[in-house]
Amino acid sequence: MPNLKLVTYCGLYCGLCAQHNRIPQRARTLKESMEKEGYTYWGGEIPGFKEFWKFLEGLCEINDENNCRNGNCGNPSCSIRKCAQEREIDICSSCDEYPCNRILGIAKGYPTLLTDGKRMKEIGIEKWVEEQEERRKTGFAYVDIRCYPYEVPDE
Repeated sequence: MPNLKLVTYCGLYCGLCAQHNRIPQRARTLKESMEKEGYTYWGGEIPGFKEFWKFLEGLCEINDENNCRNGNCGNPSCSIRKCAQEREIDICSSCDEYPCNRILGIAKGYPTLLTDGKRMKEIGIEKWVEEQEERRKTGFAYVDIRCYPYEVPDE
């Protein structure tokens, strides 16, 4: 069984979320630039700088433990997660009812979701994860194409 840590139940890939990809990269770039400018020496004189620096350091870290499967990322009461867990399935695309109304609802906001689900079925989860990691290396993040508003129906 492949490592599904970064694969959400609905079929998104956590590595393509800005929180796991772009934000840490940009935060590290900002931190490095500020270090070169000397902020680590004199920044403490600026009100709120110590709190800001601690926050920035936190943004630099990629915490893959924050993910859908742990229930500590995304909507805490996600009806898709609950449904998949109740049905004892790892990924919604393996469900006989895929794509259900919940998936169709979230797909309105994530235009690649249904295509990715189909691709996952065609090539298998392991190869699909490899493809997503390649996508991640390009700097792509879902926020680049996400559409608002969208709603995930409870049923």
